[in-house]
Amino acid sequence: MTDSYNENCIFCKIASEKIPSKKVYSDEQIFAFHDIAPVAPVHILIIPKRHIETLDDLTSDDALLVGKLIIVAKDIARTLGIAESGYRINLNCKRDGGQTVFHIHAHLIGGKSMGWPPFPTT
Repeated sequence: MTDSYNENCIFCKIASEKIPSKKVYSDEQIFAFHDIAPVAPVHILIIPKRHIETLDDLTSDDALLVGKLIIVAKDIARTLGIAESGYRINLNCKRDGGQTVFHIHAHLIGGKSMGWPPFPTT
């Protein structure tokens, strides 16, 4: 589902600043803020201001938006001092992919050494 704003979406409310957040970046298309449950010393969520539920809802018309989301993440990594040592950008899609908020978002994670695979195998 792709709408400009979803009144039931917490990330839409954060991006429109109806819910306070620890904002890192904002422009006409992208909003970034600190995750409230960080998994590393740096854990930033980067979201489009336009509501797009999952990665599967993206179209070719969204290519520039998604590219900008990644560029903003890279720029934030540099600003927060984790670019030199390295960082991870993670995008989850749907429940089995680990998506818990259904508004696409990238996790910028860094400030510590991370292994691979990111989760223990069973």
